[in-house]
This record gives sequence, C-alpha cells and structure tokens, in this order.
Amino acid sequence: MTLKNIDLLIIAGYFIVLIIIGFFRNKTEKSSQNDYIINGRKLSLPGFIATLVSTWYGAILGIGENTYMYGIQTWFIFAFPYYIFAGVYAIWLSEKIWKTNVLSIPDIFRRNYGHQTGIISAYLIFILSSPAPYILSLGILLKFLFNIELIICLIIASIFSTVYLWNGGLSSIVKTDIFQLILMFAGFILLIGYSWVESVSPIELFRSLPDSHTDPLGGKSIQYISVWFFIAIWTIIDPSFFQRCSAVNNPRDAKKGLLLSIGFWFIFDILTISAGLYAYIFVIPKSPLMAYPMLAFKILPPGILGIFIVSLLAIIMSTIDSMSFVNAITFGRDIIWRLRKKDAKKNPVYLIKSALIAVSILSILLSILVPSVVRLFYTLGSIIIPGLILPFVNALTAKNKNINNYFSSLWLCLPVLISFLWFFIEKFRAGLLPPIEPFYPGMTISIFFYLALILSPKDNKLVYNSMSTE
Repeated sequence: MTLKNIDLLIIAGYFIVLIIIGFFRNKTEKSSQNDYIINGRKLSLPGFIATLVSTWYGAILGIGENTYMYGIQTWFIFAFPYYIFAGVYAIWLSEKIWKTNVLSIPDIFRRNYGHQTGIISAYLIFILSSPAPYILSLGILLKFLFNIELIICLIIASIFSTVYLWNGGLSSIVKTDIFQLILMFAGFILLIGYSWVESVSPIELFRSLPDSHTDPLGGKSIQYISVWFFIAIWTIIDPSFFQRCSAVNNPRDAKKGLLLSIGFWFIFDILTISAGLYAYIFVIPKSPLMAYPMLAFKILPPGILGIFIVSLLAIIMSTIDSMSFVNAITFGRDIIWRLRKKDAKKNPVYLIKSALIAVSILSILLSILVPSVVRLFYTLGSIIIPGLILPFVNALTAKNKNINNYFSSLWLCLPVLISFLWFFIEKFRAGLLPPIEPFYPGMTISIFFYLALILSPKDNKLVYNSMSTE
C-alpha cells in the first residue's frame, strides 16, 4: 500500500505534536513519586475520562481481526464483559481505592499481607501489565504501512510511545491522551461515514451479513466465550485503573468518571465493530489483522486516509505509554526499590525512569517470541489473573488483615502455577487433560484458598498470624 505525501505529512505532524505535548512541562512541576506516579492527586474529571477511554483500545488491530472473522462476537468478548466489571469497579471499588492513599496495587498487597506477598504481587502484575501485545500491534502496523523490518518497527514503537514519559510521568500521559482521544473518534467516524457512502447504511449492512457474523458466539463454544468474560475480571486488577482512581482529585469523580467512560466505550465499540463488518464486505486481506487499514486504503481519499492512520497510531500509542508506565513503576519501584534496603529513603523516580528502558527491551523480546497480539493477551490473562483477583478484592474489602504471610503467598502463587502447568501440558501434550481452559483450574484453587480464609477460626496459625502484618 502506498501513502500519498499529504498522508505522510499528517502522520509526521502527529508525531511532532505528540512529542511537543508530552514534553511540555510547567517549571513548578515536581518530581516526587507522588507527583510523578499519580500527578499529585490533581487529575480532573475530563482528564480522568480521556486517559481511561483512550487507554483501553491498544488491541485495536485484534478487534478488527476478530470482527472480520467472527462478526458481532467481538462485542461479547471484548466489550460487554468490560462494561460489567468497569461498572462494578466504579460502584464498589473506586472510592475504596482513592481512600487507601497508596501509589500502586503491590502497596495494597504489602500493607495487608506483608512484604513478601507484596513483592510476589509486583512480579505477577509486571508480567500481566506488559505492553508487549500493544508494541507488537504498533510494530505490525508500521511494518504494513512502511514495509520496514518488524524488529525496527518494534524499536520505533517503543521509543515514540514512551520517550515523553521520562520527565512528565502521568501528567504527560494525560495531556497526550486528551489529544489522542479526539483523533481516535475522528478517524473511525470518518471511516464509517465513507463506508456508508460507498455501500449501505450500518443497519442494512447488519441485515446482509451471514449467520456466522450475527451469531453472538461466532461459532465458538460457550466455554471459549466465558473465558474471555472472566479475563475481563482483569479490569478489577488493572494497574492503570488503580492509578487513575488514585490520581483523580476526589473519590466522587473516580466513580462518576468510570461510569461516563463506559458510555464512551460503548459508542466507540459500535464504531469499531461496524468498521470491521464493513471490511468484511469490502476487502479480502491477506491477514485479517489488517482489516481496518485495508478498508481505509480501499475507500478513503488522500488526507482523510492520513487522519485515519493517525487515529490507529493514537489508539495503540495511548495504551503503550500507559502500560509501559505502570510496568516501569511496578519493576522500578515495587520490585527493585522495595528489595534494595539502602534505597528505602530515596525518591524512587530515578528507578522508574531506568525501568522504562528495561520494560521497552523486555517487551520487544516478548513480542518477537510470541508474535500474536490476541494470543499474548489471552495467554497472559488466563494464567496470571486467577492468582491476583481474589486476594486483591479481599485486601480492599475485608477486615481480616492478620493473614499469614505463607498463606497469602501461596494464595497468589499456586493458582498461577496450576494455570501455567495446565496451559503447558495442553500445549505440548494435547489430549492428556480434559478440554478445559487454563483459567478455570487456577481460579478454582484461588476460590478454595478464599473459602479456607473466611471459614478458618482466627487462631488457625496456618492462615492467620498472632500479630498484624501491616
């Protein structure tokens, strides 16, 4: 595919504006960990909504691929479950998180279960919040657009998505996300509008689709769909959600902003799924992952095409910068800083900045090892989530804070180990185990731990300590 000069100018202009916005910083802004990580708890409601909405669609190429192949099933695995858990988060957890007055999820584990469990949780969150799937998405898109080697594209994706985080932290993310939110909606509105003009209305399009694309299951099993539903529980343990709720200027705005964000997500999901269905009737891509770009090249004129390409870049990059940042916080502050006693009284911001480089390198390597966006997301989620979700919810909502460090560490580790072994055995010894997704065995083990916790008497030394672990 060939981009015209006007499209290339628009793309270049996007990168320039993004860097300028990201690097702009008031002279009065400080670099304390509180300011760097949660913007000094000064995040406004509009900024809160903009950064949440724009951050949520990093797997946009995967959404196009899934819609092209399975139709409206996409809404039932990538949209609807997340509305539910985002709503639960807003109503049940957002104000509790704001009132904890801590900077990260591992801090919650550390405060409630002890130092060892806090470190273990940080390792798990570090793996789960890896920006690798999104760096891979952007790398694949750049390769498609400019025909450059994938490894070079991955390096470019990492640099341009994180360079402005170095000085600004969350403040830079929020400022760039407002800009990128406008672009993401503008690009898909233009794509739908031109598709409508070139063919039929979205309603007529839906009526003309084959049964395979109007089936909520998309030809898959109930078990497959339900696993994606449970993977959406990731919302509860999402460090970006936690960070934004901690950074907003009051707890009421955290709740209100999340509920309003669900409305924006719904509108954008309608746009993206409609675009994927238009791609189904317009193009036959060599790779369905390129359904959106192929549709854009097919129907958009020069200039408008550039705006749409920029909207795709904005969607993915707004997720990469956020995930890279929380990943760097987890690695630099919640792991390295917590393990190095000599640095306990130092400002950990310098470690977070160093971790940004390490995170980018690790993400590039992971992208090369597992070159599938959807498979990366699905695999990491189904293995790691069972170990984190219930201990986190218990830490926020329960009063049983004298839990034995050994018990809490096992509660995190054993479900993950079981899910990983299940995945590994099925991967290399297919047919040896029942046809059950790895998520379920791990989650079952976690539920057993939770039942043991709430049913055990307070003097059970296998579960509880005799003194507080706070």
